[in-house]
Amino acid sequence: MRRIDCFIPYVSEVQIAQTMNNLKVENEVSRVIPIDAASFKSTEALRLMASKVEAPFVMLYTKTTVLSLGKYSLERFLSVAEDTSASMVYSDHIKEIAGERTFAPVIDCQKGALRDDFDFGSVMIFRTSAFREAVERMNDDFLYAGLYDLRLKVSQKGSLVHISEYLYYEIETDTRKSGDKLFDYVDPKNRAVQIEMEKACTKHLKDIGGYLEPEFEPVDLNVQGFEYEASVVIPCKNRVRTIGDALASALGQKTSFKYNVIVVDDNSTDGTVEVIKSFLNDPKLIYIAQDKTYHAIGGNWNAALHHPQCGKFAIQLDSDDVYYDENTVQKFVDAFYAQKCAMVVGTYRITDFDLNTIPPGIIDHKEWTPENGRNNALRINGLGAPRGFFVPMLRKINFPVTKYGEDYAVGLRVSREYQIGRIYDVVYNCRRWDDNSDASLDIAKVNANNLYKDSLRTIELLARISMNERKLKKS
Repeated sequence: MRRIDCFIPYVSEVQIAQTMNNLKVENEVSRVIPIDAASFKSTEALRLMASKVEAPFVMLYTKTTVLSLGKYSLERFLSVAEDTSASMVYSDHIKEIAGERTFAPVIDCQKGALRDDFDFGSVMIFRTSAFREAVERMNDDFLYAGLYDLRLKVSQKGSLVHISEYLYYEIETDTRKSGDKLFDYVDPKNRAVQIEMEKACTKHLKDIGGYLEPEFEPVDLNVQGFEYEASVVIPCKNRVRTIGDALASALGQKTSFKYNVIVVDDNSTDGTVEVIKSFLNDPKLIYIAQDKTYHAIGGNWNAALHHPQCGKFAIQLDSDDVYYDENTVQKFVDAFYAQKCAMVVGTYRITDFDLNTIPPGIIDHKEWTPENGRNNALRINGLGAPRGFFVPMLRKINFPVTKYGEDYAVGLRVSREYQIGRIYDVVYNCRRWDDNSDASLDIAKVNANNLYKDSLRTIELLARISMNERKLKKS
């Protein structure tokens, strides 16, 4: 018996011809069924597939370019699916760009891997019973989030198994650098897509007990004992080209209260320290030179937070960015008191090195709402910038000692208990240039970063499920 029905996106006969031929010669393929590419990821299309499938397994190919399978790869997919009783299997693959082939490994899907852009590759094979059961539970008619909704629902009842083998070839058309892809999910033109993705994720969190109502712990901002109302915190390492701009921006703020600037240098070797020292004639500047142990960005933040002269509120400024104007610190402190929150996230403008606006321009993270931001935080890949923190609260949490995702980890943890406030005015210029830490990463580093953030989501999701279970027992 041929055990797989394949569904592929259809644009034209010419476009699907080679993929159709490649699949039809496979021993395990029963049928190849084209589905309109424009609606391929919609709920309607998935319902159509569920009504048409006859074989015990369903293969979805999600790209419109040519798919080629390795020898006996479908047999391998099915063997793993049967051996593990998986509801879905996916694998590493090989990408072809302009005729050149490169390995494209993917990562394991954790419980907290709730990003709607999680990379399963373009071939996903589902057990038909799991596929149909999930589709039957789809109560929303999504245009964009159907496939995302499907994999979330499948994961509720079964496992999604990653095969760490290169089982197929796909043609890649998105050749942008890793840094250029970071802002796809906050691009204003994708807003309709993001609304659907948020709805699907929120429903999933409710289904698995991880959803949090918009009920927050109160924050007493009138705590005493701080000489400074606020501190601008600048962690840095080897930023000789930009640290001067950052310091000038921070030290030039106009406020109605006393503030300082804490710059934490992590053993720079490129002249950064000399630039910092040239600003020490300003009494507002506090310079912390780290020892030779491992600190990373998170450890540098902790050094600033626990400094005896740290202010009541700590406001982020990356060492290669600048504030939008001289009013940013004032706006943050005002927002804390007006919104009575433990953390505030601002709005930023993407610029080139010379501060010229570049696409996608202004990033306001409107998906971070008072009603659902704490739940949506488990789906999106970042919480916006700049970030401000109520220091007494943050000293209890601290930053993880890591150089990537440290801010996201703290944001998730804060949002579990406290309201996160927002500033929708542009208060920050975020420079994109070749020396950004995420400007152009190879696939191994991208995967490592994604795996870490997924692990943060997993930890936070499990904590929220446990918290909800405790509340139920008390009620």
